[in-house]
Amino acid sequence: MKALAVIGVLACVIVASCSSLPTAGPTASDVKSQEVKDNLTRFDLVDINDNVVAALLALPAESFHVRFKKYGRPPQPKIGVGDSVVVSIWEAAGGGLFGASPTDHVSAGSRSVTIPEQIVGRDGGISVPFADRVPAAGRLPIEVQKTIEQRLQEKAIEPQVIVTVTKSLSNSVTVAGEVVSGARVPLSLKGDRLLDLIAAAGGARAPVYETFVRLSRDSITATIPMEALVSDPAENIYAYPGDVLTLVRLPQSFTVFGATGANTQVNFTAERMTLVEALAKAGGLQDLRSDPAGVFLFRFEPPGIVNALGRPQLQNGPDGSSPIVYRLDLSDAKSYFLAQRFAMHDKDIIYVANADFNELQKFFTLLNTLTGPIITGIVVKGAAP
Repeated sequence: MKALAVIGVLACVIVASCSSLPTAGPTASDVKSQEVKDNLTRFDLVDINDNVVAALLALPAESFHVRFKKYGRPPQPKIGVGDSVVVSIWEAAGGGLFGASPTDHVSAGSRSVTIPEQIVGRDGGISVPFADRVPAAGRLPIEVQKTIEQRLQEKAIEPQVIVTVTKSLSNSVTVAGEVVSGARVPLSLKGDRLLDLIAAAGGARAPVYETFVRLSRDSITATIPMEALVSDPAENIYAYPGDVLTLVRLPQSFTVFGATGANTQVNFTAERMTLVEALAKAGGLQDLRSDPAGVFLFRFEPPGIVNALGRPQLQNGPDGSSPIVYRLDLSDAKSYFLAQRFAMHDKDIIYVANADFNELQKFFTLLNTLTGPIITGIVVKGAAP
């Protein structure tokens, strides 16, 4: 009887301390009860259903085509300050202004002369003998040609002029970041698209799914995944003079805790990954521990998404974001289709809760551990002669 009393006392102690049993995290009911504490909403619990998935998919992603819509095909490039130009002048007959005295740049009997390469000054002009400073910056080469011809009309014999831009700094794009060879890439007359410039800089050094393309133009900056730039021709817009194109390597990952095959951090292996793929990479749910109705995804959502979900703005996260906990019930077969459409984001946290039965199983395991030796002793003592 004394042994039974001891067992009873131990059982009562274990029951009283059930809340202190080791666990990997809260149960599904714990997560729900912790949504509001001390009359303060700590996070918003959202069940993943057709409406939630549709709302998330309907939100527009960052797009070069949309952000830079007002920019079409770039205009014909103009001469700018810092550009290098060469001016060639022809006269209709020998013995004119430039053909009387041959120099290093003029062949004997020639009716033409080439003025050495010069850089467009800060005043926007270039120097032409007998034509003074000729304004060039902000003008087309043909416009500069006509100005020079007009100024030489009364001095040279039917002058004809060709202005050639040998090096254009103003009509170029800076390509930097995770490219093989960052450089200032000159734009061609036909117009160059973003992928043309990336290729001219040697291409991306990092895997495409880890690379993001950031375009800065005027006062606008936008960033999209490089996979989107490659896969969608509409995103491969024309480059404009002065653009800054930066390739940024941003490895994306998510973390998995709870009753899954592996508690680990998993790197994205593609630009887009779904919740069902994420669970599979974590080894799926454990049969003996997991609660299929307690699959949670923790994420900070920006105000626009919170509004689309019809939820209150908590704004207690980074940059005014709100903590959202999405709940997926995998005991419902339809949830697998929802999980296949639910996109993962960088730094998401997946948590799979233990089943309530698992806590009861822990209790009996602990009870058996403590009372087993006592029961064994009683049996041995009773069997003794």
